[in-house]
Amino acid sequence: MYLGVDYYPEQWDMSMVDLDLDTIIELGANTIRIGEFAWCRMEVVEGKFDFSLFDKVIEKAKAKKLNVIFGTPTATLPAWLATKHPEIISEFENGTKRSFGGRRNYCFSSELYVEYSRKIISALLTHYKEETAIVAWQTDNEFGHEGSDICYCETCKAEFQKFLKYKYADIIELNETYGTIFWSQEYNDFSQIPLPTATIATHNPSLRMDWELFRSKVVEDYSKFQVDLIKDIIPSAVVLHDFSGGGLAKHFDFAKAAAPLDIVAYNNYPVWGGQKEPVPPHDIAFNLSFVRGLKQQNFMITEAIMGAQGHDITGYLPRPNQAKMWSYQGMAYGCNSLLYFRYRSATKGAEQFCYGILDADNVKRRKFFEVQSFFKDICNYKDMLDTPIENDVCIVTDYASMAAFRIQQQSILIDYDGECKKMYKPFHDKNIGVDVVPSEADFAKYKLVIVPLMIVWNEDFQARAKQFVQGGGHMLFTYRTAVKDVHNNVTFGKLLPTNFDDLIGGFVFETESLQELDCIPLKGENEFRAGVFREFIETTTAKTLYTYDDKFYETYSAITENEYGSGVAYYLGTSLVPNDLDTFVDYVLGKLGIKGTASPDGVECVRRVDSKGKEYTFYINHTDEVQHVDGERLEAYEAKIIG
Repeated sequence: MYLGVDYYPEQWDMSMVDLDLDTIIELGANTIRIGEFAWCRMEVVEGKFDFSLFDKVIEKAKAKKLNVIFGTPTATLPAWLATKHPEIISEFENGTKRSFGGRRNYCFSSELYVEYSRKIISALLTHYKEETAIVAWQTDNEFGHEGSDICYCETCKAEFQKFLKYKYADIIELNETYGTIFWSQEYNDFSQIPLPTATIATHNPSLRMDWELFRSKVVEDYSKFQVDLIKDIIPSAVVLHDFSGGGLAKHFDFAKAAAPLDIVAYNNYPVWGGQKEPVPPHDIAFNLSFVRGLKQQNFMITEAIMGAQGHDITGYLPRPNQAKMWSYQGMAYGCNSLLYFRYRSATKGAEQFCYGILDADNVKRRKFFEVQSFFKDICNYKDMLDTPIENDVCIVTDYASMAAFRIQQQSILIDYDGECKKMYKPFHDKNIGVDVVPSEADFAKYKLVIVPLMIVWNEDFQARAKQFVQGGGHMLFTYRTAVKDVHNNVTFGKLLPTNFDDLIGGFVFETESLQELDCIPLKGENEFRAGVFREFIETTTAKTLYTYDDKFYETYSAITENEYGSGVAYYLGTSLVPNDLDTFVDYVLGKLGIKGTASPDGVECVRRVDSKGKEYTFYINHTDEVQHVDGERLEAYEAKIIG
């Protein structure tokens, strides 16, 4: 178990290092994370590598028995490189170069940038090849964060055209696949294909989907390039990447970028600059579950917060014990090693208001002692925290479907990330664990699989879904399922949901995009309300649970249930308001015999077991009031482990 801090010795006088490391040890830490933003110190001028600063830091850390996680410094290229090769800098959609400064302003498509990355990483890894204090290597920093996953430069245009040329046999196949006869868009050559920048009306949906797939591929390739290079030099190296939040809103597939890694790491920010209050508990829990699902294994948090955060605009200050409580929540959902961002607040640079464990005055206060108490307690549970989490329920996410809604939202209220979290919340409120897994993952072990907004269908997933339900599983689909093929085209001559009409026991007759969250009544065993979008379902073999309660569409089903083989497929043809979704989830859970645990609003009870089967419960109070659950008293923002 690695417990520690993110430490940036290059930002301080070297005379401070000994005292800093002693203070870090006083916290109860055993690890420091270094190097991720220091390329300009490692290679002051091109080809002149100097790692002496980090040699001294590692030597001191090693003498004090501290582990080191070392980051490749490629997220922040040096000024000399940007000056010599401005073509490696990414561009905004309007063709403006991103200025040197900030971070992650390189173009993922740039072979030249890959080559310079290879040089610095090779020099760094070769220099530290025999260093036993380094327990893991981190690639770059937060791939794609802050808009860095998008670039519209000429290199990207050329590489995108190459991507298409490789994907399609010839330009005729591309024209046929895209349907470019529409609006007279037929191409004679791949060099004529544009990037989907601003135009009149909108670009072809297939072109835009290929652009989304290309954007993901260049990130995936860069991730794999760094992992492979590290492993080539140090075959036994443990390699991780620290993913940012917002994984269901980025322009790349987190699961595919994570595939070559040994460890998925996550930077957990329940609050950020400008936020009046933290995101809700279920939102944090979903993000943690999403990260755990990227490789279906426990993960690391490389940036947990203690203070208020923000670059130019700061936000909410975590109340006493609140940030510590979020650390416990992270561990409850599968984190088994945790580092805090950052050891000490910066006095210079863009992160002066990203407050650390120590503030810039360097005085030990409340935050220091909260971290110290957390480290002292959590290290007692290593075996339990290393034990995989087993749940009966999972939510399936799908990059192509997320991208399809970014391309054609259909309703101004459709929010892929939000809908997934909305489906997660009823289970979270009942303290029922839910895994969040990518669509290519094996879901055969679950009792209930939830598939929100999977608008893009593919044969592999559909075959596995039918096999799962046929064998006794329960699967819950939502509106806008299987409307588009992998090219983002509607399928001709097929009932919707495409190739799933037999599974759901019906088909979609017509649809309507709604612009309100709560605007239509449903009738059935209860009176439900819904909004956002609705599909009018004609049943074949399915049982109608709810119909629409309005004079034009009362004969159409809104929610159905269909026995298929030994299992059941449910279909939500609209977006239920939260309370009614909670009631419907209760119905489904009752059919499966899955029981939750009652707790006050804002209190989580997360069950875990260790390798010997011993049971533990995390009790986590997200409220500013005293709460009582299972005979336990929880102070405001208190978390405790009982077992």
